[in-house]
Amino acid sequence: MRRDIKILNLYAGIGGNRKLWTDVEVTAVELNPLRAEIYQDFYPKDKVLVCDAHKYLLDYYHLYDFIWSSVPCPSHSKARYWGSFGKNKTKIYPDMALYQEIIFLKHYCKKKWVVENVKPYYEPLVKAQECGRHLFWANFYITPKDFKTKFTPNQGFASLQKTYGVDLSKYKLPYGQDNRIILRDYVEPELGLHILNESKRDIQPELFR
Repeated sequence: MRRDIKILNLYAGIGGNRKLWTDVEVTAVELNPLRAEIYQDFYPKDKVLVCDAHKYLLDYYHLYDFIWSSVPCPSHSKARYWGSFGKNKTKIYPDMALYQEIIFLKHYCKKKWVVENVKPYYEPLVKAQECGRHLFWANFYITPKDFKTKFTPNQGFASLQKTYGVDLSKYKLPYGQDNRIILRDYVEPELGLHILNESKRDIQPELFR
């Protein structure tokens, strides 16, 4: 009897990467309660935990067949870096949680795993694979494929909802904040499916065996 794949979806947001997955048993971890609420509404069969994904990975990584981690990207992004040179703009350190997870998974995790992030403003400290506008660190080969960005830099919130086919009108979104980030963090579902399918390859290139 076929068993559903047990997936750990870290820093899950509202679950763009998960949208097209089938035959899966998903545990999603999201620290932001609003995003977790939206995710749970979108995927009621998934187990959603509101807690620290970085800590959860360390404690429970061994329980899953496949791990997806989308570590927060602002401290690595080119846009945040370029913006830091403006008047009164704050400069920040890159968040090394990204590389902590990559190194940890590489040396401890025996199942399939992938860490996703933006293309950074610096040379990546660990060699990555590229797919679409994202970089991926994984223990399997990812066939390059073009997934074009669906949003434009100045696109409004209502337009972004239409672009991604989601309706967030019933949720109490934070007043005075740029809520577009909720949807700009939305990993294209087709990309999420492509990565999961690549992890299922029985035969991997020599480098990833």
